[in-house]
Amino acid sequence: MKPFRPSPSPGPTVTQQGPIGSAVLSESRDCWCMETEPILPEDRLFREGEEEEEGSPNAPHGMPREPLLAMTLQIVLPFLLAGFGTVSAGIALDVVQHWEVFKKITEIFILVPALLGLKGNLEMTLASRLSTAVNVGKMDSTSEKWNLIIGNLALKQVQAAVVGFLAAVAAVILGWIPNGGFQLSHAVLLCSSSVATAFTASLLQGIIMVGVIVGSKRKGINPDNVATPIAASFGDLITLGILAWISKGLYSCLGENSRPYVSGLVCVSLLSVTPLCVAIASRHPASRALLYSGWEPVITAMVISSIGGLILDHTISDPNLAGIVVYAPIMNGIGGNLVAIQSSRISTYLHFHSTPGEVPEEARGCYQPWRTFCGTGVNQRSAQVLLLLVVPGHVVFLFVIHLMKSGHTTLSPIFMGVYLTVALLQVFLLLCIADWMVHFIWSKGKDPDSFSIPYLTALGDLLGTALLAVGFRILWVLGDGDSDVGD
Repeated sequence: MKPFRPSPSPGPTVTQQGPIGSAVLSESRDCWCMETEPILPEDRLFREGEEEEEGSPNAPHGMPREPLLAMTLQIVLPFLLAGFGTVSAGIALDVVQHWEVFKKITEIFILVPALLGLKGNLEMTLASRLSTAVNVGKMDSTSEKWNLIIGNLALKQVQAAVVGFLAAVAAVILGWIPNGGFQLSHAVLLCSSSVATAFTASLLQGIIMVGVIVGSKRKGINPDNVATPIAASFGDLITLGILAWISKGLYSCLGENSRPYVSGLVCVSLLSVTPLCVAIASRHPASRALLYSGWEPVITAMVISSIGGLILDHTISDPNLAGIVVYAPIMNGIGGNLVAIQSSRISTYLHFHSTPGEVPEEARGCYQPWRTFCGTGVNQRSAQVLLLLVVPGHVVFLFVIHLMKSGHTTLSPIFMGVYLTVALLQVFLLLCIADWMVHFIWSKGKDPDSFSIPYLTALGDLLGTALLAVGFRILWVLGDGDSDVGD
């Protein structure tokens, strides 16, 4: 059965449907805004217990049916790939922390979670929106597909430039103002490094994400299961590498042959491209709507991640806890990857089974944690699979770090116990928050594909860094029987 495409509704209001909801231009309003209409109209929603009649033009367009084994395999392979990406990022961060620029301008560590979190703010959100669009048949038309892709990529570049600049401002405020110290040249370097990293990494990862989603569609793989982890697998290492090299290059311009204007030129040049991206994004209804309504989650998420960065900065400055730097990207990345998968899957489920503002009956009332994991529904099954992946996944990644002689710690039983407990607690909390948050956002008539993942991945950064810092503090207090913890 071919996917259904709703026709424009009659009347003075012109409506165009997109994967993030509906953008509406009314005669009484001059701007595009988010509408609360569903992607699939009421008579096309799939209700539990309904059967599709082959060839019937009025049959509900149901969710693709996934066997448990197929879903697990589709999740596990990208999860492992993403995990090795975060391991690489952790090892790279362990190396670059000894570079002069990172020693002299330690506030760069505040930027790390915020910039690595862009994969959650932008790449994973893009993946979730386009994955939902694929599943409901909104990318079957070539022209409609490329309109969605170009508009969303342009929007993402605008958001990357703005969030990169604001992340640098937050790093200055959180890092220098409490200490009463401020250096203009270092502040400009932070801004330039942050904007250049965000803009370049976002462009590269956006192109990769489009390729993954289009390729998944052609191969018959559910992009909800693979797109967000693959976004993370490249994201952390690409972003950290770009940040390190740009910061090092700009810092060299502040040396003996002082050229402080270089940092300012880099920042101004990239920000000047932003109006062009705004013009491109505003040509497409779906991305135009998010130019007005999509800032709250990405900016809030950046602030949350920056607080996690402040914790990381202060933890690294403690010589007894410096070993945390290797594990922070892994803990944060894995937690963010798993919760992004669950958020994307729940969002797709809601698009198929209800309209914005109306949550399914099983999700009504006060939230109970058992609702997330207990049951045989598709969302409960995926939550169970994701939680079960935490321990074996982290064990694999810890042994990889050990074999590469990184991490500054041996894998003692107490270290493994504390670390895995922290990891389980982080993912358990994130999955519970995701279940509540996605349904709450949907009940307010907003699209979770655009709003939930930035919050969830930022909370993953904050929870991961904070819990890991507490875990390392406990290990140090207990002695751990390991003399090189924090070495």
